[in-house]
Amino acid sequence: MLELDMESHKLELPVSKMVREKILVIEDEEEIRELVGYNLVKQGYQAILAGSAEDGLKKIRTEVPDLIVLDLMLPGMDGLEVCRNLKRDMATQSIPIVMLTAKGEETDVVAGLELGADDYITKPFSPRVLLARIRAILRRKTAILIDDNATVRIKNMVIHPGRHEVLVDQQPVELTATEFRVLHVLAQRPGWVFTRYQIANLVHGGDYIVTDRSIDVQIVGLRKKLGSAGNHIETIRGVGYRLKE
Repeated sequence: MLELDMESHKLELPVSKMVREKILVIEDEEEIRELVGYNLVKQGYQAILAGSAEDGLKKIRTEVPDLIVLDLMLPGMDGLEVCRNLKRDMATQSIPIVMLTAKGEETDVVAGLELGADDYITKPFSPRVLLARIRAILRRKTAILIDDNATVRIKNMVIHPGRHEVLVDQQPVELTATEFRVLHVLAQRPGWVFTRYQIANLVHGGDYIVTDRSIDVQIVGLRKKLGSAGNHIETIRGVGYRLKE
């Protein structure tokens, strides 16, 4: 059975501990908001619902979504202004935005795309089309090219992908295949924050069932085995992990 937490406005499945992307829906029409949220949850996503720009901006700071479905015609601050604010902020500018709007005029669409939105859907819309667009954007977001031959050096740690070897202070560290892959993913983009879902997707593939807890366990194991270099792996509360630059 699907559940709607009325206090947090988050739609979840009973198996919500599975690592899945968080999608924030900012839409003032309740019927449309609930419809989008319902279809997202059916596909296994975590749906966070907001009925205004102000509420949506608050939830972005606490929930850190992987993608935002944004209505342009909102009371008070409109969707274009929300988009403009998010793309100006270093903390939120990388979050993909799909505009959902009844405004089909070319100038409105162009304005949103020029502000940095990734795609748009006009009302009335097909939930299946919206979900397809969301999946395509999320695939692009997590499609990070990993060079399996390039040696990576981070402070006192050296990663040799071809040899499946990690050295800390020139001493070898024994890691499991999964631990090595997690470390290698983080090392590809030092300073970049990876969500738990992104780590799971890049390490295991999108169809692999992984929980938040299993990713956390891998990180704990990595830190312990890396010793002094374990401090390079930083926890970003409510988001995921990154390797310090």
